[in-house]
Amino acid sequence: MSDTTDTQGSWLSDDDIATMRGKMPVVYINAIPVLTDDLGIVTHIGLLLRLGADGDVNREIVSGRILYGERVRDALLRHLEKDLGPLALPQIPASPQPFTVVEYFPNPDITGFYDPRQHAVSLAYIVPVDGDCEPSQDALDLVWLRPDEVTSPTVAAELSPGHEKLVRRALAHVGRLP
Repeated sequence: MSDTTDTQGSWLSDDDIATMRGKMPVVYINAIPVLTDDLGIVTHIGLLLRLGADGDVNREIVSGRILYGERVRDALLRHLEKDLGPLALPQIPASPQPFTVVEYFPNPDITGFYDPRQHAVSLAYIVPVDGDCEPSQDALDLVWLRPDEVTSPTVAAELSPGHEKLVRRALAHVGRLP
C-alpha cells in the first residue's frame, strides 16, 4: 500500500463540491500551530491572516478538507505545509489524536461553530512547530501570540466564526487558558 495520496485526482469541481456540501457533512482538519518552551509548555499560538470570500480580513487557524484516500496525518502535514511553508517542521505523532471534534453548521445557533456553506465535521489538533514559518498560498501573514493576547477581545473579534472558541478549547486542553 502506498503512503502517497493522489491529490490531483481527488479534487472535485466547484459544482460537485457545492452539491456534496448540500447533501452530507464534509470531514476537515483544524490545526492550531503552537510554539513551546523547553518543557513542552505552549508559549505562543500561530494565527493566519486571510482575505475571506466576503472581502473581510480574518485571523484563522490552519484548516482544510481531508481528501478521499488520504490519512489524517497526511492531511495535517499537507495543510500545515500549504499555510506555514515547507520549513515549518510540524511535530505530528505517527498516530495523531484530536484534542476535540467540532461540527460547523450553516446555522450559527446550533453549536456556535459556523460555516455558511455547509455542515462540516472537523478533527482539531494542537501541533507544535520547530522550524521557520512563512505564510504561503492564500495566507497574507502569520502572527505568533501569547495565550493572553490570543484570548483578548480584540483578537477574538478578528477570528473567523468558531475559531475563537476552538482556540480557547485548545488553550484549556493544554492548561494555558488565562
